[in-house]
Amino acid sequence: MSENGAMPKEEIFSKVLRAGRRTYFFDVRATKANDYYLTITESKKFTNEDGSFHYKKHKIYLYKEDFAGFEEILKEMTQYIIDEKGEEVISERHQKDFKKEYENEIENNVAPKQFTDVSFDDI
Repeated sequence: MSENGAMPKEEIFSKVLRAGRRTYFFDVRATKANDYYLTITESKKFTNEDGSFHYKKHKIYLYKEDFAGFEEILKEMTQYIIDEKGEEVISERHQKDFKKEYENEIENNVAPKQFTDVSFDDI
C-alpha cells in the first residue's frame, strides 16, 4: 500500500514505442474488481535553455466496453491519412537532418530539395 492508503496499480503487461522525442507506453492494468483495462501514455521530452530537460505526459484510459469502437475509429482514421497522404512523412520536423541538409545545400549553392525550378517561359 502507498502512503495515501491506495493500492498501487500493478502493470500486468506493457509495451513501449519510442518515436523520436515521444515515447508511447501501453500498459494493461487491473481494476479493483480485477478486470483489465488499457492505459496509453504519451511522454514527450523537452529541453530547457540550460540543457536540462523535462517530460510532459498525456494519458488515455481505455476500458473493454470501448475497445471495439475505439479500434474501429482508429483504423478508419489511420487508413484515411494513409490513403490521402501516403506513408511517407512529409514534415521537415520529422527529418532528423533537415536543418543540416538545408544549410549544406545553401552553402554549396544548390537549390534546396523542397524547391522546384520553375520556368515562366511557358506562361
